[in-house]
Amino acid sequence: MVAIGFAAQGVARVRLSVSCLWEVVAGLRVLRGGEGRVLHAPWVARTASPLPDSLLWQLVPAAPHYIPDFLTPPPHTPDLAAELAALRATPAAVVREHLDLSGIPASPEIQALHRDPATGLARLAEEVTAYWAHALAPDWPRIRALLDREVFRGARLLAGQGIGALLNDLHESVRWDGSALTVANSHCRAPNVSDGPGLVLVPSAFVWPSVLSISAGEAPQLAYPARGVATLWETPADTAETLGAVLGRSRARLLAEMSAPTSTTELARRTGMSAGAVSQHLNALRGAGLVASHRAGKGVLSARTALAEALLAGR
Repeated sequence: MVAIGFAAQGVARVRLSVSCLWEVVAGLRVLRGGEGRVLHAPWVARTASPLPDSLLWQLVPAAPHYIPDFLTPPPHTPDLAAELAALRATPAAVVREHLDLSGIPASPEIQALHRDPATGLARLAEEVTAYWAHALAPDWPRIRALLDREVFRGARLLAGQGIGALLNDLHESVRWDGSALTVANSHCRAPNVSDGPGLVLVPSAFVWPSVLSISAGEAPQLAYPARGVATLWETPADTAETLGAVLGRSRARLLAEMSAPTSTTELARRTGMSAGAVSQHLNALRGAGLVASHRAGKGVLSARTALAEALLAGR
């Protein structure tokens, strides 16, 4: 078990973020034979492992071995290109330090990365891009909706009940006592969170059933399983048709599409309705307590309420 101490500013700056690179790394762990293979069986069945001589495959060993921290720089936005730019910018000394800690066998590819990190990281970024296109891009809208929904849930919990409620709701192995965050995982490392940028909480589809923590870069990170991951690969029943008899087909369709906070423009694009029609239906659904909306930057995002979730689940 490890304990992460928090200074006041460290607590104040805890944030949630989705990360493409975390999904790449955690997904590779699943392909390596992790516990998530059964949970993600449909994805595993159609996803080939990278070639054994690729840097990407060699750098992500099977659990519980250490994954070099430089593979997952602290995310700021779930954008693969931006995260790969941060990866390529990793200082050579950091790459070598993490490789030395990893215990990964010194294959010719690993030796070349250690000798010339800049060239090796460029190669690694190309491999990640190719792997992403093959393994994750086809399913990214589904995965991203799950992760966005978790971020939205966490943000609401933080706003309504505070940091303690959020941290104690992450995972059964994670506990916050007011001064330290304890993680019941002997393979999970992270430094104390001082008055720096704070802790980054990263919901993940592939980390299940445990949590992972790293200390690289500008901020420590804690990756944890997103809620609802067990239903990620299910083929949803046509609940819109069932609810259509009660709510009307258009409003039922809109509820079914809002698996994550979504804008009126995006809902119009998905359903083929006009933006005006979508807005009218959303107003009616808000009045019935089935939709909640909040401002995000210059736009407004709408999401299903707990009541709507219960209706869609047939409870």
